Amino acid sequence: MYYDKLEKFNLFKTAVILAGGKSTRMGFDKQFLKFEDKQLIDVMSEKLYTSFEEIIIISNKPELYKDSPYKIISDEVKDMGPISGIYEGLKAAKGEYVYFIACDMPIINLDFIEFMKDRLIKEPKQCCIVERETYMEPFNAFYSKSLLQEVEQMIKADKRALKQLIRASDTLYIEEEEVKSFDCNFEMFMNLNTKEDLERYIFRYNNSK
Repeated sequence: MYYDKLEKFNLFKTAVILAGGKSTRMGFDKQFLKFEDKQLIDVMSEKLYTSFEEIIIISNKPELYKDSPYKIISDEVKDMGPISGIYEGLKAAKGEYVYFIACDMPIINLDFIEFMKDRLIKEPKQCCIVERETYMEPFNAFYSKSLLQEVEQMIKADKRALKQLIRASDTLYIEEEEVKSFDCNFEMFMNLNTKEDLERYIFRYNNSK
């Protein structure tokens, strides 16, 4: 058991929060979403620190994080979408596997994160992704640093689709039924895309207390 914990620590050191989207539907920059008088990124990071040694935030506005306790990185390649965030995160992260989540995904299920870690230890792959029918969840997921060269080549070829990267990789797919034992409604994959989404999330949170 001690060896398993040590192996986990060495393999899974870093969580990356992607905060570089355009946030057009929200009406303001989602990386500055607030929840209970705190930045949502801070709320997420506090939870993630219980499972990871370091938190990296990939932001298109790094200057606004000058007093942040996190490692802040900006995209070297602009306007490429999430794949450039994956690239920067993999380059900067410690450990073999890097956990990625978007800044507008407020529900972090630590038990599910540990489940994914255990699965990757038993069955090493390049990605660990949840697949729901014909749809893949590219975040709340793990990517291996072994993908770095492939991601770089995709960026050079102006290929942006994470689905293409996942399908071309040696991927461990977590099926719906496995996920339901941790989150029967798949709330940990919820995105706050609009103000209405945020209001519904706050309402649901307050009514769950």
